[in-house]
Amino acid sequence: MPPRSPLPARHGLAAARLRTPDRVRAATDPWPTMGAWLRHRLPEHVDVPGMLGQGRFVDEDGRALRDDDPYAPARHVWFHRDLRDEPVVPGEIHVVHRDERLVVVDKPPFLSTIPRGSHVMQSVVVRLRAALDLPELSPLHRLDRVTSGLLMLATEQRWRGAYQTAFERRAVDKTYRALAPLRADLALPTVVRDHIHKERGTWCAEVVPGAPVNAETHVALEREVDGRGVYRLTPRTGRTHQLRLHLAGLGIAIVGDPLYPVVRDVAVDDFRHPLQLLAAEVAFTDPVDGQHREFRSVRSLPLVAQDGGDRAASAGP
Repeated sequence: MPPRSPLPARHGLAAARLRTPDRVRAATDPWPTMGAWLRHRLPEHVDVPGMLGQGRFVDEDGRALRDDDPYAPARHVWFHRDLRDEPVVPGEIHVVHRDERLVVVDKPPFLSTIPRGSHVMQSVVVRLRAALDLPELSPLHRLDRVTSGLLMLATEQRWRGAYQTAFERRAVDKTYRALAPLRADLALPTVVRDHIHKERGTWCAEVVPGAPVNAETHVALEREVDGRGVYRLTPRTGRTHQLRLHLAGLGIAIVGDPLYPVVRDVAVDDFRHPLQLLAAEVAFTDPVDGQHREFRSVRSLPLVAQDGGDRAASAGP
């Protein structure tokens, strides 16, 4: 286990940690100073000399490193990364439920679940760790950045295992609703079963014909709204982009989807057209106390862009 960070979390984020390589027997260290190693280790755009001058790199004792400190192998270094200015994602994170173990929220579209890539401050985890004073808050599952609705989080690391196991065992019933075109020739309800695969680093997932089934979604039409359908989606599995890909495959791609059936050129900070996909309901038997738990989104379809965000509405179709 690595040593505990001497730096406190900032903006709900733990400090980044680096470690110098172990010394190879009979070999000399290739860097004369810690400053030289940091300049080698970090990307060129990182202002290592400036950060060293500001005392932003610290060792295990919390002592600020100097540029001319002698290099040492197997040494841990901590620092806080510079964060880009992120446009504020509009829309409120509604806290639907909170207790000792769980926080259940209803997130708006365009807000990332976890800090990742260019979305750090504008993520559910970072916002709520600060707002709720829960430094260990972490998600038990994920929603796509463009998907709205219910997200469950553990208040502390000690509670994660039991609830994540429930998700892995498919003991958590999740219901989504999607706004999509109507097709008179589509027999509903139906169950879509196929094999979905997504390569790391690619935008879109794809169906692999003939491969063993690893994705299953029950699709039913609930009602019509302004010439479109509100569909009730009940997934038995949780593959990346599963619901979006399944509806696109039925010829009823979800309204506002920037990826399916074709990739559209939409700026990452364009909040005008929310994906009409809502994580609407979740139900399960609590693995800790055995109680039945059921939560519903406070939003309903269609989600309407207002000042770049969505409108919160009462639950239920």
